[in-house]
Amino acid sequence: MVDAHRTFVIVGGGLAGAKAAETLRAEGFTGRVILIGDERDHPYERPALSKDYLAGTAERGSVFVHEPAWYARAEVELHLGQPAVRLDRDTRTVELGDGARVHYDALLLATGAEPRRLDVPGTDLAGVHHLRRLAHADRLRGVLAGLGRDNGHLVVAGAGWIGLEVAAAARTYGAEVTVIETLPTPLHSALGPEMGEILADLHREHGVRFRFGTRITEIVGQDSQVLAVRTEDGDEHPAHTVLAAIGAAPRISLARTAGLELAEESIGGIAVDASLRTSDPHIHAAGDVAAFHHPLFDTRLRVEHWANALHGGPAAARAMLGQEVVHDRIPYFFSDQYGMSMEYSGWAPPGSYDQMVVRGDVGKREFVAFWLHEERVLAGLNANVRDVTDPIQRLVRSGRRTDPEKLADPSVPLDDLAGD
Repeated sequence: MVDAHRTFVIVGGGLAGAKAAETLRAEGFTGRVILIGDERDHPYERPALSKDYLAGTAERGSVFVHEPAWYARAEVELHLGQPAVRLDRDTRTVELGDGARVHYDALLLATGAEPRRLDVPGTDLAGVHHLRRLAHADRLRGVLAGLGRDNGHLVVAGAGWIGLEVAAAARTYGAEVTVIETLPTPLHSALGPEMGEILADLHREHGVRFRFGTRITEIVGQDSQVLAVRTEDGDEHPAHTVLAAIGAAPRISLARTAGLELAEESIGGIAVDASLRTSDPHIHAAGDVAAFHHPLFDTRLRVEHWANALHGGPAAARAMLGQEVVHDRIPYFFSDQYGMSMEYSGWAPPGSYDQMVVRGDVGKREFVAFWLHEERVLAGLNANVRDVTDPIQRLVRSGRRTDPEKLADPSVPLDDLAGD
């Protein structure tokens, strides 16, 4: 039986919000739990949108966090297809798009991020796509299948994780793919030039064409259809479809207009402490929108990956209940491209590492790569090597010096190097 004297509101119908609602009930909260989402679909997980669902190897129903009936059983009130348009901190109310107002005793902002737009002529053509929501994936899945049947061309703007995963999915359908990237390699800022070149080679082997060091200046079309893209180096590339995969921006409009503290522009998002509490003690934030102080790295991070939403939502829920919470998990993400499974743990931004060490066989794409600073492991990526995420994360968390020669030697177990 729900106690209506306390109301916890969650704004954001993604993984972080859904897991926060689940955690509130699991921790014994008996008040009202209201989850507000501006999409009509029930909360779902995003990785499949650029991976197996997009590639046609997973069913649509597999992406949802809970079956629809779970919300009624857990007495979680859903307001789907209903955006939150205003937050009044004085009265502790959230105003919805239809004018309704919802009171809260505690509020979680899990509003996520939205894709950045190409700012060039032609972006209004019907063949220009973004990938962030399930509805985007629904449309793009059919488009890629059509390109494969008709020998059509996909141009991807951006060689980040989404751009590469969509390129891989498009090639499985048989579409022609060109990726245009301003930096010298894929994922240059995230993984550095060495790993970026390995990924470029992987995609080239599967027929993807890259154009590095340039950007799209115009999308050419006729009768609302895409015909080609032009780049600043003067080239023109045939295209029937364009995917803009140039990153995402945290959705902070509610927080900004309500006067909550925001992180510096270089990071973006809502500033929160290690317990995911905002500058207002009644409001927490989690997932892509939260820029939290990470005690291990002693800096503010904003992590746009599945694991951060999976664990951040529950951490915020426990903090809302008054529990002592420190959100200090090692950043983690995964990707699957052409049968190459990768898991990355840690944080090694450009300029932070002075050495990269690889153990295993890069040619066979069965290896573990480490990014080090003064012989301390900042991050590790395992490619087609299983059951090493835990020791990699222990190495990162320990901060101890590790002999690079032992790191590179497959005969030395990582568990021995990582310790307890």
